[in-house]
Amino acid sequence: MAYMLETTDTARRSAPAAPPVWLVVALACAGQFLVVLDISVVNVALPSMRSGLALGEQGLQWVVNAYAIAFAGFMLLGGRAGDLYGRKRMFLVGLGLFTLASLAGGLAQDGWQLLLARAVQGLGAAVLAPSTLTIVTSAVPKGAARTRAIATWTAVGAGGGAAGGFVGGVLVDALSWRWVLLINVPVGAAVLAGAARWLAESRAGDGRRLDLPGALLVTAGLATLAYGISQTEAEGWTATATVVPLGAGLALLALFLLAEARAKAPLMPLGLLRLRSVASANAAMLLSGCAMFCMWFFMTLYAQNVLGYTPLEAGLALVPSSLAVIVGSKLAPRLMRAAGPRATAVLGTLIAAAGFGWQSTMTADGAYLTAIMFPGILMMLGAGTATTPLASLATSGAAPEEAGLVSGLVNTSRTMGGSLGLAIMSTIAAAHTGAARTPQALTEGYAQAFRTSTALLLAGAAVMWLWLPRKAAAAH
Repeated sequence: MAYMLETTDTARRSAPAAPPVWLVVALACAGQFLVVLDISVVNVALPSMRSGLALGEQGLQWVVNAYAIAFAGFMLLGGRAGDLYGRKRMFLVGLGLFTLASLAGGLAQDGWQLLLARAVQGLGAAVLAPSTLTIVTSAVPKGAARTRAIATWTAVGAGGGAAGGFVGGVLVDALSWRWVLLINVPVGAAVLAGAARWLAESRAGDGRRLDLPGALLVTAGLATLAYGISQTEAEGWTATATVVPLGAGLALLALFLLAEARAKAPLMPLGLLRLRSVASANAAMLLSGCAMFCMWFFMTLYAQNVLGYTPLEAGLALVPSSLAVIVGSKLAPRLMRAAGPRATAVLGTLIAAAGFGWQSTMTADGAYLTAIMFPGILMMLGAGTATTPLASLATSGAAPEEAGLVSGLVNTSRTMGGSLGLAIMSTIAAAHTGAARTPQALTEGYAQAFRTSTALLLAGAAVMWLWLPRKAAAAH
């Protein structure tokens, strides 16, 4: 088992025995669980946040997107920082920043304070998340064992996203919305202590500098583009208030690509995208994230705003979906051995599309089994099944010194697609709901968002079948 350890003569004499691999994987997965949990845990708390801090509809969307955009925009920087300065070091820095921002968000007294804390949380998560996957792949040898470890990492991350509704519901009903953020403080502190004690340092850098301008350009571009999309519902597509941020966002993203092409040490070496496995899997992640990320947002709003569930009831209603995503993630390695990663990814995406299509038939007086539970199970069973082979393909074929960067790119693609997808789907839902706030009008808006996601997933399945390689590529 190869560990890329930083050592000195003194360190060699005093270094403790290497911890068990399962403990390393468990700590990395705990960090990933917190990161993904915080994308979704606030969904159930959104109505309480709106009344507590006088947030409007756009404000609620940005409680989710402030985190997601900072997370996606700085993910590549976090991956490169782990390669250059050490994965353990960045794991600790990211988790520490995430934990402190959670405390600030839980104590926020105004809407802007909450949004700022959520953005800083996203920055901490962006530093932390790439290191979690790289720590797992560095600790476990290639082959079936690594595939199982990646499946565990995927299941824990997906379970964090899925469990967010339940955890949020319990905390909001029992305490207050503030505890969906404050709960991260003791958990984060415990994981920090374990990581400081048991994780070994590893790096694969060559001393190059971080590309901070690139990170700022891509984050600003994403945020501006998402803001422009969110303006379309109120202002229309041709209004200045919409056209200007949309154009500015696209221009900033174009500048990012231009800067990366010319930089001596780019944040994202564009040559990496010449690898078919990396380019195709990340494109698939982008489409999947765009379609699937909004599921928890709309399901919890549907349960509370239309069906009249309490936050706890809404969280409990999504428990079967939480279990389904974990089952899908654990089944994926077996399916990959039997049918290959490409076929497994396509199968998972088609299962998810069936669930989204079913969910789009929701009604204002829907029964739990047919309006939430069964379609939710299909959506998340498919998501769990598709994510493991896509992550495996996306990290294959890259050299060891690019491992953190490629791991960051996986999460960036998924979360970038998710943040833009949430802005698009929220706009579509609001346009179909209109000025009326009746249960029937809200249901029609949510249903249209699910119909759009279904179409995106079907397009994504076609892209995967045509573009993904049949097998994972060997490292170059």
